[in-house]
Amino acid sequence: MEYEPPTWGQVGPDELRVIVAVSPHFDDAAMGAGQMLMRHADTSRTVVITVFGGRPPAYPNPPTQWDTLGGFRAGDDVVAARRDEDRAAMAILGAEPLWLDFADHQYLQTDERPSASEVASAILSAIDPIEPTAVFAPMGLANPDHVLAHDACLLVRQERPDCAWFAYEDHGYKHLPGLLAWRVSALFHSGLWPTPAIVPLGLDLSRKRRAIGCYVSQIPPLERDHALTERLDANVPEQFWRLAPPPQGWEFLSRSSPGDAGT
Repeated sequence: MEYEPPTWGQVGPDELRVIVAVSPHFDDAAMGAGQMLMRHADTSRTVVITVFGGRPPAYPNPPTQWDTLGGFRAGDDVVAARRDEDRAAMAILGAEPLWLDFADHQYLQTDERPSASEVASAILSAIDPIEPTAVFAPMGLANPDHVLAHDACLLVRQERPDCAWFAYEDHGYKHLPGLLAWRVSALFHSGLWPTPAIVPLGLDLSRKRRAIGCYVSQIPPLERDHALTERLDANVPEQFWRLAPPPQGWEFLSRSSPGDAGT
């Protein structure tokens, strides 16, 4: 029998010709997928769509605690400053920034927030002219905006099954007890089997650190709430999960316990 090399987990170069990374907030794609973006900047078109990149109807006065920690005062245009930061970070990573007009949940009441279908419609309109071959969505952990961006991406996936779909781990939240495992389980039971993918990465960690450093107004709250320095010093790895149905014939695993997998 002729030997066939293993292919499990591999990602073909044709899948990565045009990459879209969906970022809930301005810094999320740089933190969770920055090495992936800079690895493909020279060979692929890479676009980062920030979902909650719009201005609120009105900034609160006084500013939110997150914005206050970032150095903002009443009357400051926070989103304008953060767009400038994002533009600088994306230049380092070699990606194109694209901002949707939804406001961060910190500025809105619950009943003012968009639905997943509304966000999905905006994401779909943004990616259609780009014609991506791969879309990287957030796993959607803990933060309401992350969860909403994740749910919207799953709706977009139904409309664009021609793309390769991946999820990247939300770096600020992946270490919260049980949340990543819960998301993997939820995806599994939905019929999408999240499987770790072998996505080529750039190994210039200082470059990624420089990009994250561009988010000057985010650094203080990220240090306080997400142990930013500890994460960067530990070189916490980026992990990507392919979102696809199970291979033909493997569906029985959805109905069995883990101990039955080898039987």
